[in-house]
This record gives sequence, structure tokens and C-alpha cells, in this order.
Amino acid sequence: MSDNDSQLSLDYILDDEPAPIPVKRAPVVTETVYRAAAPVSQVAVAPRPVAPLAPVAAPAVVTNAAAALPEYSSPFSGQKVSFWRMIRSEWIKFWTLRSTWWVVIMTIALMAGFAALFAYLLRTGINQGGMGGGMGPGGGGGMGSGILTMLSGVNIVTVGLQFAQLTVAVLGVLMITNEYSSGMIRATFQAAPHRGRVLLAKLVVLLTTTALIAGAGLALAWLASSPILADIEGFTQVNLNDGTHLRALIGAVLFLLAIAMFSLGIGALLRATAGGIFTVVAVLMVLPMIFQIILVASNANWAININKYLPSVAGEQIYTTGGLAQAMSAMEVLGPWPGFFVLLGYALLAFLAAFFMLRNRDA
Repeated sequence: MSDNDSQLSLDYILDDEPAPIPVKRAPVVTETVYRAAAPVSQVAVAPRPVAPLAPVAAPAVVTNAAAALPEYSSPFSGQKVSFWRMIRSEWIKFWTLRSTWWVVIMTIALMAGFAALFAYLLRTGINQGGMGGGMGPGGGGGMGSGILTMLSGVNIVTVGLQFAQLTVAVLGVLMITNEYSSGMIRATFQAAPHRGRVLLAKLVVLLTTTALIAGAGLALAWLASSPILADIEGFTQVNLNDGTHLRALIGAVLFLLAIAMFSLGIGALLRATAGGIFTVVAVLMVLPMIFQIILVASNANWAININKYLPSVAGEQIYTTGGLAQAMSAMEVLGPWPGFFVLLGYALLAFLAAFFMLRNRDA
């Protein structure tokens, strides 16, 4: 058996189909045949016109990256950071915050709204005879006459200060803690390295705003309450020729200014919005309420002595007049001006502490 036959038999056994049988072909014989080449005719071809290339400018070599940018010249270059410019900067920052507008509107609304509400309740009580009073000639007496002698138009106008002091306190805290929470305070101190001046500029802006708020709030409170109580016999309206009334109205503005300074100092010391607001609310409202409860329950001498020196209790005597002031004096409180100076002392202490702490610690 030849080799080919053995290979075919092996493929047939291993595979399913037998491998194809190779076909034997005859050898191919090639032959090279040389023929004479035909002559090639020479044809003249006109050359195509080529447009000349435009000269290419050599690329400019930029040695400095800043040289490729347009030159900028600041309109404030060469000018010093004066205190007046700090005040302008703080004024712009302060009034571009939405929280400022909300607090301002809320403060004025509280002062005017509570004055109108209290005047309406007083008039309604007198009309219904619940206070024993009356309107016009022949009005009744009794408790109504006592209420009318105790209250005056100034008391009605300033009744909203109990709540307005809280919104002004919040405004004072937000004056500086907003910048700490956003990190803007670092840019402020970089532009104005004198940190004490920055805090003074904030104080000027805050006091100016507070004075405007207080004036607007008192004016709207008078406009809202005066027509309601105009025809009640025996009720004393606001009289600017009366020294006591004038002192109370001016004192109301001074009271809010001191509260604003105190709150700014607390905010600069704590540098946190939540902590600052909690502290001023606790000092101005929570502490007096706690001591009032202690006085009602025990009338302890130590509670009386502490209560009259609390910031809000002492400061509010500056705008308290008439029989209400006499009723307050029976509770052993300070006089109008001594009480205001106690509040001012608290405000100066908080602000000066913040002033020195701000200069001696990191932002």
C-alpha cells in the first residue's frame, strides 16, 4: 500500500467524511516571448499655471502668559481704603442681602401693627363697658378712668418695642455672622486689613439703619393708632411739646440703637448666626421672663436686685411714661436715664470685647 492510500484510510477513520481525493494535474510550461515595442510619440503638454503662495507671518512668541490678556486698569487703583469707603462697602453689602429687607419690613410692621391692635382692643373694651369707661361727655368711670390715666398715646405707640427689639437684635447679629458663614469676611479683611475699622464701619451702617427703622416704625405706629383713640375722653394723645413724651419717643430710638450695638458685639464674639441669635434672645427676653416668675412666686430681694439690672428691663424705662412708669417704679426698677445707661454699658462692653477679639484672632 502506498503512502497516499494509507493517508486516505486514516482520514476516513478519524473524520466523519472522507477527505477529498487530490487531483493530479499536468505540469504547466511557461514560455517567454519577446516582441518589439511600438514607438511612443512625444506630445507637448503645456504646464499648468500655479498661483503664488501668500507669505505666512511667523508666529509671535509669547514669553509671558499675562501678556496675551487685555490690560485691565482698576478705577480704584492708587486710592487708599479710607473709612468712608469702608462705610460705603458695608452699606452695599448690608442692603444687598434679602434678610436685611425682611427684618426691616418685619420690624416696622410689628411696631405699627401692635400699636393699632392695642389701640383697637382698648377702644373695644371701653365701648363694651368692660373697663368701665366711655367715650365723649358723660363717659363712665371706674376701672376705665384708671386705665386711661395709666396709659397715654406714647405707651400705645411704643408698645411694639417689646417685639421690635428682637428683630433689631437679629439684624445686628446677621450684620457680621452672614460674612463668617459665607467666608466673605476673609475677602473683607484682605481688602481692609484694619479689622477694628471694619467693625466700626459695620456699627455705623447698623446704627443708621436702626435709627431709620425706629423713626419709620414710630411714625407709622402713631398714624395707625391715633385715629382709633382720637375721640376717647380722658385719653392723652402724643404731645411733642410735653417733655416726658418727647423723652419717651427719643428714648425709644436710643433703646433700639443700644440693642443693635449689643447684638453686633455678640455676633462678632460668637461668629455664628444660630449661637448669636440664641444668646441675644435669651438675654433680652428669656431671662426677664424667668425673673418675673421668681418675683411673682417668692418676691426675693436677690431676684429684685438682679432683675432691675437686666439689659432689657433697665433699658425699657427710657420710653415708659405716665401711670405705667409709676407702676413700674413700685417694682423697684431703675429710673429712665440710669436704666438706659445700664443698657448702654452692656452694649459698649459687648462691642469693645468684640473689637479687641477681632483684632487678635484669625478670621
